[in-house]
Amino acid sequence: MQVPLSRPDITDKEIDMINRVIRTPFLAMGPYLTQFENLIASYIGRKYAVACNSGTSGLHLLIRAYGIGPEDEVITTPFSFIASSNCILYERAKPVFVDVEEDTGNIDPSRIEAAITRRTKAILPVDAFGQPAKLDIIRGIADRHGLVVIEDSCESLGSEYKGTKAGNGVFSHGAVFGFYPNKQITTGEGGMVVTDDPEIARLCRSMCNQGRGEAGVWLSHERLGFNYRMDELSAALGVAQMGRIDEIIDKRRRVAEMYEERLSKIPGVKVPYVSPDVTRMSWFVYVIRVAVGETDHARQAYIRERVMQFLSNNGVGCRPYFTPIHLQPFYREMFGFKEGDFPVTELLGRTSIAIPFHSNLTREEVDYVAEVLEMALRKAGS
Repeated sequence: MQVPLSRPDITDKEIDMINRVIRTPFLAMGPYLTQFENLIASYIGRKYAVACNSGTSGLHLLIRAYGIGPEDEVITTPFSFIASSNCILYERAKPVFVDVEEDTGNIDPSRIEAAITRRTKAILPVDAFGQPAKLDIIRGIADRHGLVVIEDSCESLGSEYKGTKAGNGVFSHGAVFGFYPNKQITTGEGGMVVTDDPEIARLCRSMCNQGRGEAGVWLSHERLGFNYRMDELSAALGVAQMGRIDEIIDKRRRVAEMYEERLSKIPGVKVPYVSPDVTRMSWFVYVIRVAVGETDHARQAYIRERVMQFLSNNGVGCRPYFTPIHLQPFYREMFGFKEGDFPVTELLGRTSIAIPFHSNLTREEVDYVAEVLEMALRKAGS
């Protein structure tokens, strides 16, 4: 059996919507773009939404819109996809890493205040794997120190923290969602900035569109901008997907429940922990941990690699999630990071595996993944 790591949930509704767009003259900057922005803003409970071509672009737009630049610092997590730190470097500011909670993989709020300096301008928490960080505590810290909170919600569309949707203005000044094919909903490639601040929305919209002003006058550019626009085909796909958002999240929840039921019985597997404060989990990926009982770092990494190799050899898609950002080659070179700087992040980096996960994963596929995983662990000696 071949079980891919991920697969988008596309139906005839999405295909029909795309076909409609292709029959119109509007393949860019058309009515579906505005409709998609309005749907996301309404769903999250924000006043403004600005569509762009990726979550990475959206994070860059917010960093720039809040005036973060050279010599400024942004506190964030080293346990994430690299874009959440790269977006800070784009503006020649400095990412200041804070280690994470072992159970959730999210930034540890108890470590944040010790990292604040006179150069700190923002906190950028990441909702790892779809689970919102402790956003109320983080916002409280930010308010006490006059900092901006930019929430990387690229993995958490539809999740809720204490009854409030991820990306909502209760906890963050601005947030970004991503719509890559393995996300809860997809536009192929795409992202969305959300905010309640009209000036931030205006700046993001302008910079997204080559720096044009609000009037959108052709070849009239008020500021430095970028070609970060979302095309009309992507927006139409997003509109169709948003019409099914609750259905999709419910399907992902059922798959996660099947995995928990099956994998929690396998010795050597640690299933994902979801905090009681997360009142709805939308499940971006399903990440397990292995070799957690080992104390030797090399042994942990060895077991994880052997398990992944066995899974791959037997048709089960898998990936390490995540490789710590501070141990990426150019971060080591630029900042002098080394192993041991962020021990919890490094522990998660050595022991975590993303296994196949998408809305339409079947019971038969879940059982097969579990059987192969159990064999892999026996062979690896965990």
